Amino acid sequence: MQKVSLLVVAGAFAVVSSLPSFTGGVLAQGTSRAGSGNPISQAIRQAWTTAQKNITASAELMPEATYDFKPVESVRTFGQILAHVAGANYEFCAASKGEKSPHAEDAFEKSATTKAAIVKALADSMTYCDGQFTALDDKSAAETITMPFGMPKAARASALMMNVGHLNEHYGNLVTYFRIKGIVPPSSRQQ
Repeated sequence: MQKVSLLVVAGAFAVVSSLPSFTGGVLAQGTSRAGSGNPISQAIRQAWTTAQKNITASAELMPEATYDFKPVESVRTFGQILAHVAGANYEFCAASKGEKSPHAEDAFEKSATTKAAIVKALADSMTYCDGQFTALDDKSAAETITMPFGMPKAARASALMMNVGHLNEHYGNLVTYFRIKGIVPPSSRQQ
């Protein structure tokens, strides 16, 4: 097993061990591959489901009038963050598929300016990625692919875990924006 694959396996086990603490035991509910002998890919899939749910709920929850809000001039607006996430989803998942991304990372930041356009771009990007997470098994997770953004080749799981990490990173930004506006973010509503 390649050195990169060992790192991916170790990272996936770290994800598995931490999932129940932040998903409220959702892991046990699983997906169609639950119990299929693919614990690493199942953990990645569950992390995707949780991150996807938080980002999608954020897009729906924030009022359109606040999509242009940013706490300081040097950061993206709420809407620009979501548009950025949509573009990046295509980059990560196209790499996982072994194809050229149908959209540049910044495509939607430049073109989607209304809540409706941003929500659609985000939903379409999530659908584009869903197939990669659904089809993933532990064997395909370890296959070497060309990574996005000029990164060195790595296991398919690396691209997908980076995508999940990217969603979670920007969900953290959105939570701050919600709190500044006095709105309870989606993950805090799931009690």
